[in-house]
Amino acid sequence: MFVVTLLSNPDTSRLEPSLVDSLRNAWGGGDAIWLCPDVAAEFAVATQPDNQWQVWDELQKMQIDLVVQPAEGRRKKMLLADMDSTMIQQECIDELADEAGVGDRVKDITARAMNGELDFEGALTERVGLLAGLDEAVIAKVLETRITLMPGGPVLLATMRAKAAYAALVSGGFTAFTGAVAAQLGFDENRANTLLTADGKLTGEVQHPILGRAAKIEALEQITARLGIAEADVIAVGDGANDLGMLGRAGTGVALHAKPSVAAECDVRINFGDLTALLYLQGYAQDEFAAV
Repeated sequence: MFVVTLLSNPDTSRLEPSLVDSLRNAWGGGDAIWLCPDVAAEFAVATQPDNQWQVWDELQKMQIDLVVQPAEGRRKKMLLADMDSTMIQQECIDELADEAGVGDRVKDITARAMNGELDFEGALTERVGLLAGLDEAVIAKVLETRITLMPGGPVLLATMRAKAAYAALVSGGFTAFTGAVAAQLGFDENRANTLLTADGKLTGEVQHPILGRAAKIEALEQITARLGIAEADVIAVGDGANDLGMLGRAGTGVALHAKPSVAAECDVRINFGDLTALLYLQGYAQDEFAAV
């Protein structure tokens, strides 16, 4: 048995009942269940539709996300999340680079690295090198003035924590940011790279070993083993090439507003919904969401 979930952006688009019913009838699905009026609906089907991706492509033109997944085991015991452009709307290193006056150069490297065009470790080392001499106090300034949470994040964390799920933030970014974001959102733990400083300024170096794609997989392995749960019990979310390993290993790997080359390798793609989409994918209705 499979579940078909249709999702729209809660703020800008509308999921029409006629569209849900039309697809349900075409695929011989069960009764539609509205998880949130105008935003999210689901129905069961006996087999995975042969034309799933053709329909997905048509729905993308209408700004509707479509996910088909096995019905069994949808509700997860752990959330494993990337930070930059996933739990927050920015790339922290790009924001620091703007303050250092090298924003355009660093942003170009970031975009290419996240799209899988560059080696992650080399790209990170190059970008951090361009920050040498930046006052350490700028980190707090960037956190306060430039960093904003991704919509739906607080509700996602609050709801999963209320359901006794464990939450880990694992980033190729920096602990100076993950610590603050994790505390604000309620993650149980966070892992990231450490920017090195001397005399109150960034040295232009990052502590080794660098946390990249392999370290995110390692986090998945280590945390699930420690908790005594299976990797199938994890829902992971990210947007960059360095997230693909953990997205592929987790029970549900969600490419959220991901780079095209990343989304192409993932079966669960959210291009229009916000982070509450991860709750709808698990079958939570809006009236089950925890208050924030």
